Amino acid sequence: MQISLRKIDLTNWEDAISLKVHTEQQSFIASNLYSIAEVQFLKNFQAMGVYHNEEMIGFAMFGIDPDDGNYWIYRLMIDERFQGKGYGSEAVNCVIETIRQLKDEGHDRIMIGYHPENDGAKFAYKKAGFVETEIAPWGEQLAVYLF
Repeated sequence: MQISLRKIDLTNWEDAISLKVHTEQQSFIASNLYSIAEVQFLKNFQAMGVYHNEEMIGFAMFGIDPDDGNYWIYRLMIDERFQGKGYGSEAVNCVIETIRQLKDEGHDRIMIGYHPENDGAKFAYKKAGFVETEIAPWGEQLAVYLF
């Protein structure tokens, strides 16, 4: 499976905003358009397209959270047309590897928060080695990946 990440830029941002999750998943994640706007104001964050070969099939946004100094995956989604094929798990692994290449000695973990009823996210993150910790004050299930 050829999954890779590519920076969102002038050439592919419209592809990113055309991606969508299933209707019943829309309450689980912010839109890619919102995320692309948000990342413009977050120091140390990146917005990336998730590609299968040359086709964008998903979106990821991650970086160092200024509140706790940890790497966080703020967004990770796979378009509804490509779900259920193992791409989500592969995308998680690509994000982990990208962060591993970026990180310095001061960072030893990646955090993620997801809706407690989002079974697809729970499965993909657990498969990649994330361990659930607690429910955040804002209602998301938190999980951590230690390097």
